[in-house]
Formats: sequence, C-alpha cells, structure tokens
Amino acid sequence: MRHTSERPGAEGPPTAPGYLDAASSEPLHPAARAAMVAALDKGYADPRRLHGQARNARLILDNAREAVAGCLGVRADEVTFTPSGTHAVHLGVLGLLAGSARQGSHLVVSAVEHSSVLHAGAWHAARGGTVTTLPVDRTGRLDVDAVGPSSPTVLAVQSANHEVATVQPVARAAELAGGAPVFVDACASMGRMPLPDGWSVAAGSAHKWGGPAGVGVLLVRKGTRWRNPFPGDDRVDERATGFENVPAALAAAAALQAVVDDSTTVERHRSLTARIRQEVGALPDVELFGDPVDRLPHLVAFSCLYVDGEALVTDLDRAGLGVASGSACTASTLTPSHVLEAMGVLTHGNLRVSLARDTTESEVSELLDALPVLIRRIRAEAGL
Repeated sequence: MRHTSERPGAEGPPTAPGYLDAASSEPLHPAARAAMVAALDKGYADPRRLHGQARNARLILDNAREAVAGCLGVRADEVTFTPSGTHAVHLGVLGLLAGSARQGSHLVVSAVEHSSVLHAGAWHAARGGTVTTLPVDRTGRLDVDAVGPSSPTVLAVQSANHEVATVQPVARAAELAGGAPVFVDACASMGRMPLPDGWSVAAGSAHKWGGPAGVGVLLVRKGTRWRNPFPGDDRVDERATGFENVPAALAAAAALQAVVDDSTTVERHRSLTARIRQEVGALPDVELFGDPVDRLPHLVAFSCLYVDGEALVTDLDRAGLGVASGSACTASTLTPSHVLEAMGVLTHGNLRVSLARDTTESEVSELLDALPVLIRRIRAEAGL
C-alpha cells in the first residue's frame, strides 16, 4: 500500500511517488521550471547577433554561465554549455588529447569510468592512440599507486562512481600524474558535492541535478591545453558546438543554484541511505557495494545472491517503486556491469537505489518492507 506524507523541498509538481532512480535522472526542479518558462519569450534569438533580441538572449546565456561558475567555484569563461553530459565528456577527454598531442597520445582511465569515457577512449584508440585501464579495489576506488607508472598523456578519473557511489581520490591521482592534465567526469556528483582539486577539464549533466535534459556543462581551466577535436563552427566560444538552448541553460543554472544552496537535502539523503545500507546489509546473501563513508549522499547499490536483478526491478515496479539494475546506462543489454566486474564483486542480482530531492522516509520504509518479501519469493520460485 502506498504511504502518503508531505513531500519535502517542493514548490511545484512533486516527484512521482516511489521514484528511486534519481542517479539516472533527477526530476525537473521547480526553480528550473520557473526559469525556463520566464526565459522562453526572451531567449529564442541567436546570442551571437547584434540586434536587441540577440542581446537579450546573450544576457540570459551570460547570466546562466556566471551562475554555474559561482556554484562550482570557477571562472565564467571556463564554462561552456553543451548538448548533453555525454557530449561534454567526449569534448573534455578528446579535447585534452588533441591539445596534448605534442606530448603524446596515451589516455589512462580508471576501470570504473562511465561508459561515455570508455567510448571516448575506444574512439581515440581506433585512431592510433593508446589507452591504459587502471585497477580499482573492492569499493571501486582507484589504485592511485598505479597512476605514476602508467605515464599518462591525459588521465581520466571520475569524481564519484555513478553505480556504487564511491568518491575517487582525484587530487592524489593528479599529484601522481606527472604533470598530465586530468579529466574529471563529475556528472554523478555535480551539485551534490564540491568539485575535487586537481582537475584540468570537468564535465557535468544538468538532468542529474534537476535541470532539463539536453544540457551538459564543460569546464576547461584557464591555461589548459585543450583543442576542439571535432569540426567547429563560427561560435565565439571555441568549445561551443552549435546554437545553445538558452532557456534550458538558464533553467540548468537555476536548478544548480537551488540544489547547491540546499544542504538539508544532502544531510537527509545521507541519513536515509545509511538506513538503507544498514537494513539491506542485514538481509541474507546480500552484498553492499561502495565505500561505507566516503560516498555520494543519495545512492546505495547492492547485489542479492540467487536473485535475477531484472525480475526484482520488475516486481518493485509493480509495487510502485522505481529502481535501477545492471550497468548505469546499459541495463537493456542484460550484460554484467563493467564497474562491478572491475571491483570483483557479485554482478548478479544487483540494484541501485538513488534518492530524489523529495524522497520521503515513508518511501524508503516501503522499499525496505518490500525487498525481503520479493527476494524470498524470487528465490523460492527458483527452487532455493
């Protein structure tokens, strides 16, 4: 039976009850909705033109860029809006490699990077570059002692893992990289945690923090050797890849400001995920993933032995609870998660629970009530 309670943090349409897959996409923040509606009538023109309507659009775009920069502690001219977080990742990784071509062509990545980073590496390797993958421990944390011997031209290390929540030692890895520039995929953490020290280029994705889909953020530190690896156009910003969606950029900035200013949600999420980890960890034949302390505040992942993950997701969905299983972006392929494989943990029957900004205590209780019943039933149906 669906619990009912007042949902925290909301002025505007609430999240659908039982939505526990915010790591895939956070529901649109009310601040983003309001900003986008306000900008639609004035942000349609090309901000590169000189007429009045274009100046209005340019002002909106500049305001969005300055707001994002203020939230992330960077300069406004280090911020570029891209068509997606994936595109920001590809521009970031491949742009660093293009800018460092005289130094070499060796990309070094952690084994638990997001698939978008790995695909950029495969694209680079297909064009004659080299790629080395560094190991991680059972929590999913990079083995930093392997960084120096790998001799990177460019090092790619995520800020925190998108599947198991473990925060990565980016600053230490950067110290050991021998002066190589560091790309940080911050899509999973941007808005929820400060950017780590040591990065040269970083990427974020607005729909992960409650902004609209179709807006990525590329950050390039001033003075970094970066060159656009793709065909360009006549944009003033060399990192831009076409006509920005100006209203969506402002909406993304408004949502980022709102979540960065909202420390109460982070603390509430930490409390709720600690409860989930405690109660799920007490279930028989269940393995919790990730660092128990140094982790994203809103995400919990685990595997259930002798349970099909897709079946468990389906049964939870029937109960009104939306969670994820499998690799963060490739569950439909039914292939084991490369993250869990790299960690050397149980890949079968895994679930990822990630809390939205207005997830309630009662929804967490509902999940924790349902899990033991469904796990026992699926195991019994399998004859166990």
